[in-house]
Amino acid sequence: MDAATRAEFTALLTERRREAERDAAIRQDALGGVIAARDDPAGGDDEHDPEGATLADEWSRLEGLRIGALRELSEIDAALGRLRDGTFGICVRCGAPIPAERLRARPTATMCVPCASRR
Repeated sequence: MDAATRAEFTALLTERRREAERDAAIRQDALGGVIAARDDPAGGDDEHDPEGATLADEWSRLEGLRIGALRELSEIDAALGRLRDGTFGICVRCGAPIPAERLRARPTATMCVPCASRR
């Protein structure tokens, strides 16, 4: 991979990492609000409110979104590591180059399309 392409993917992954960090922080803050509301004795009994989601439902939803953002951060960090060590864009299964178009669409990809399709 040439220096210009490496710089392109470094910038792309760095921007996506900033977005994922922001998303994880937003989810964590929202989750903190749900936990505080749940622990508030004056918060009321939302489990019997027919009009909306319960705090438990909201907690579960936000936790899933937070875990997804953290997983994305981990995948981005791994891709940045592959960029540093020179293995970015190489399929981990067959060793073939992963097309740049695929990497632009999914820069955390570790497999070429044929190998990912067989998985």
